[in-house]
Amino acid sequence: MTTCAFIGLGVMGYPMAGHLVAAGHEVTVYNRTASRAEDWVAEHGGTAAETPAGAAADAEFVFLCVGDDPDVLAVTTGESGVLESMAKGTVLVDHTTASADVARAVHAAAAGQGVGFVDAPISGGQAGAENGVLTVMCGGDQVDFDRAAPVIDAYSRACNLLGGPSSGQLTKMVNQIAIAGLLQGLSEAVNFAQSAGLDVGQVVATISKGAAGSWQMENRAETMAAGKFDYGFALDWMRKDLRIAMEEAGRVGASLPLTAMIDQFYARLQAQGHGRWDTSTLIHLLSDEA
Repeated sequence: MTTCAFIGLGVMGYPMAGHLVAAGHEVTVYNRTASRAEDWVAEHGGTAAETPAGAAADAEFVFLCVGDDPDVLAVTTGESGVLESMAKGTVLVDHTTASADVARAVHAAAAGQGVGFVDAPISGGQAGAENGVLTVMCGGDQVDFDRAAPVIDAYSRACNLLGGPSSGQLTKMVNQIAIAGLLQGLSEAVNFAQSAGLDVGQVVATISKGAAGSWQMENRAETMAAGKFDYGFALDWMRKDLRIAMEEAGRVGASLPLTAMIDQFYARLQAQGHGRWDTSTLIHLLSDEA
């Protein structure tokens, strides 16, 4: 058992922190909306703190899962951030999908205090968090990863170190670029099947076992055909992730023409008021009513 702090109890962080308790760890939580932290304590036990620094004060491991770069900086290097109270030799793990620059900056700030840092964005969605089967992409120093990985196991089925600081965030960008392309292709395929008068369920049951198969096909094709988008990973967050990826592509000289086009498709859907719909809503732009 270890002492842990978990900062950020959104749809991902809330169940992830719960899995830490279920694995036998002692957990203190912080959430910007205090009532959310109170609800978590009522459900899982543990304690809630009034500030990130308060949550991290006695923790051997501190986990973050917040919104974007400014949120990461606020709860780490900002006033009452976790680095105000983390002791030398502890480890900070950031599960937020953020920029590579922020990962490098927080790693440097943590190292200056003798605190380990692992940037560790996640994939698997809300269902993956609730079921404790997330994929965790890590960047940082081997010694810090080796210490954190057994604790991360509480809510992951795959947890790999991809390289030095920021490598986790860069790998998450690769992940989101691939998913965007998959979803656009799947949208067009499902729309074509419907237009051709095929049974989408039967089509998916057949082609998902071949070279076209993917997680997105098996889990989203039929709901896309049914026009169900009120769950899963919101396209608002996908646009944030694609923005980060395209900004980094500009820095490293990578070309992302398809990603840029799909980002604009998502922008159109946001303008229609669908920002909270699942990322699979790309098919909506192909329908007659779009």
